[in-house]
Amino acid sequence: MKRMLAALCLLPAFAVAQSATIHVHADETIGPIPWSWTYFGYDEPNYTYAPNGKKLIRELTELSRTPVHLRTHFLLASGEGKAGLKFGLTNAYSEDREGHPKYDWTVVDQIVGTYVDSGATPFLEVGFMPQALSMHPEPYSATWVPGKRNENYYAGWTYPPNDYRKWADLIYAWVRHSVEKYGKAEVAKWDWEVWNEPNIGYWHGTPEEYDKLYDYTADAIKRALPDARVGGPASTGPGGTRAAEFLQQFLEHCANGPNYVSGKKGSPLDFISFHAKGQPRMVDGRNVMGLASELKDAARGFEIVHSFARFAKLPIVLSEADPDGCAACAASVYPQNAYRNGNLYAAYEAAAYKAMLTLAEEKKVHLEGVLTWAFEFEEQPYFEGFRTLATNGVDKPVLNFFRMAGLMSGMRAKTESTGALGAEALLGSGAMGSGDIDAIAAKSNHNITVLLWNYRDEEQPNTRAQVQLDVSGIPEGSGRLLVRHYRIDDQHSNSYTSWKQMGRPQQPTKEQFAELEDSGQLETISSPVWMNRSSASSLRFSLPSESLSLVEISWR
Repeated sequence: MKRMLAALCLLPAFAVAQSATIHVHADETIGPIPWSWTYFGYDEPNYTYAPNGKKLIRELTELSRTPVHLRTHFLLASGEGKAGLKFGLTNAYSEDREGHPKYDWTVVDQIVGTYVDSGATPFLEVGFMPQALSMHPEPYSATWVPGKRNENYYAGWTYPPNDYRKWADLIYAWVRHSVEKYGKAEVAKWDWEVWNEPNIGYWHGTPEEYDKLYDYTADAIKRALPDARVGGPASTGPGGTRAAEFLQQFLEHCANGPNYVSGKKGSPLDFISFHAKGQPRMVDGRNVMGLASELKDAARGFEIVHSFARFAKLPIVLSEADPDGCAACAASVYPQNAYRNGNLYAAYEAAAYKAMLTLAEEKKVHLEGVLTWAFEFEEQPYFEGFRTLATNGVDKPVLNFFRMAGLMSGMRAKTESTGALGAEALLGSGAMGSGDIDAIAAKSNHNITVLLWNYRDEEQPNTRAQVQLDVSGIPEGSGRLLVRHYRIDDQHSNSYTSWKQMGRPQQPTKEQFAELEDSGQLETISSPVWMNRSSASSLRFSLPSESLSLVEISWR
């Protein structure tokens, strides 16, 4: 037992900032462990079938016992050449000289087929506008350069259709093609989300024109496959007044407005989506996160949904939920995004996730999905500071948070922590000052898993907390128990630390790349240890600032 405690108490040179006692009541369950974290997305659809894109998608499907859901922009966009940052193309739609539609699903099938073949579930964003259908077709293609004003980014692909019936025919053809290629049962599992952030530059139309687009799109999808799930509006964070008003008017339209296609009251709505974003900043040269901003977006959106009796129980998908608002804004240009390479990103995700689960419970809404808008970028420097899960095929620490979550199963267990700030405090002012030391726990037939974190909005390197983990509800007669302790911190499950120790190579050798790949995987802080029931019920260890632990106690 002494050897186990010594192994768990790592990094003794760190200063002790605080202590916390976490009690897991494994005999008090509060429903199934949620799988709402299994959603991911990104701007650049053509990276899907690139070698590193396929590798990452395979890793995402392997870390979860349930299917992950994948979303991307630009599935219907037109263009020449290859995709770049914040842009992609499929050329699914064009017209002949007489204006007759021509459909080409080759690239769309490369993207969607990669998802389906890997075992993922497509979360299909219906957009953007093909050039031949755009009310403003020139200029069309987007160019995004980090650090520039990019004034012409929102081009012809952001406009309403010049013919809503042709648009509807395109969507109908897409769904029918999908059913023919993948089968009705498979496509019925997919989500179809109409557009992206139509309350800002992604939509150069009025809110009413978006409602019209939604009605024509939903009608086409439902005609092609009545069992299909359709939703929206994928608007920006409703913590802002205008964004809240947009979400409100959309739901009012779906509940009571005249349908632009049928003329009847209301529109079909199977799920509701909106976004939630944090606001990191630099203060005196240090990263300070903005967790409260993301939580305010979520909480206000939950309130708006709950105010509509007809929709209060519908699934909600936060189809982008992130610490900041621009995945393609590299930390080399935007220093407030430097959190993305290391373990601070992973700790943030854990704290934000539990807080959003709690807020959804308090607001009495059904939070089905929390989508992390991060993937990988092709032909970019190693650890450039984009919001990604991997860099050049090397997994970043944040991906290991999802691996930890994927090891949890069964029923969610009640937890109490003397170091937890709680959702309301995090919603009010984030995690400034004292850290948020908290946990989520689950119990299955053969194990108890506890995911713990020590998170602060403001980085405090070289500090740690002393944690007392008490677990009640381990079955009597369970015999010897196997305890595993996984860790994400500066020294474990952290490819960024390994890369820096190598001298930050931009062309790593074969041996260096293999080492980086290995250090990007989820690690334990010691070998698994067999314990008796009494010892396993009471564990002590240190938890460095901005780190996570997953403790697994299993029996036969």
